[in-house]
Amino acid sequence: MLTVRELRAGYGNVDVLHGISFDVRPAECVALVGANGAGKSTALRCVCGLVRARAGSIEFEGARIDHVPGHRIVRRGITMCPEGRQVFADMSVLENLRMGGHMRRDRDQRRDLEALFDMFPALRPRARQRAGTLSGGEQEMLAIARALMSRPKLCIFDEPSLGLAPKIVDEVERTLARIKANGTTVLLVEQNASMALRLADRAYVLEAGNIVLEGSGQELQTHPEVSKAYLGY
Repeated sequence: MLTVRELRAGYGNVDVLHGISFDVRPAECVALVGANGAGKSTALRCVCGLVRARAGSIEFEGARIDHVPGHRIVRRGITMCPEGRQVFADMSVLENLRMGGHMRRDRDQRRDLEALFDMFPALRPRARQRAGTLSGGEQEMLAIARALMSRPKLCIFDEPSLGLAPKIVDEVERTLARIKANGTTVLLVEQNASMALRLADRAYVLEAGNIVLEGSGQELQTHPEVSKAYLGY
């Protein structure tokens, strides 16, 4: 579904990614793990068209997208749930969800709203409440639901557990597992490497803008270097 080859990108005069390559296959979860500053979020932003690649290529379903504007990438079926949630604080929960589907032209949005309220029951009684008044966990669920409103083929998650209590992190993990089980392809960046590798069919380890390890999530959970650097044992 997604093929990234020799991707170089950065900010100003500084390269953050130094020619990384990775793949995402349909209906799987792929995780990018690594320390802060390794380039994980930059890779996601390149895929979404928010950062322009300096070299290399990005293909989605066989077509190049590395020079396609971000809004057209969304129309092709890629959506990001951003780091820090970034809900529209002054808009209601319902308005946030409708914003997630604003590029859709079908008539199934009402049905999808009901399905998302079933999936995230805490949001239903808060449908008219301003998103900025929700708790951190509720805002994360809203951000995930908003991303799903576009009916993405590939849903990208950037640090979904950031700043959340352990109980809510467990809920986020169950939610991502359910999204994958429902057939949506997932590309995940997550500082909680243990959670990421439990969810991942395959994973890549980034260090200083380079991919240094790759394998199945299960393989990397037991890899001695990964265990020592990211899992604490």
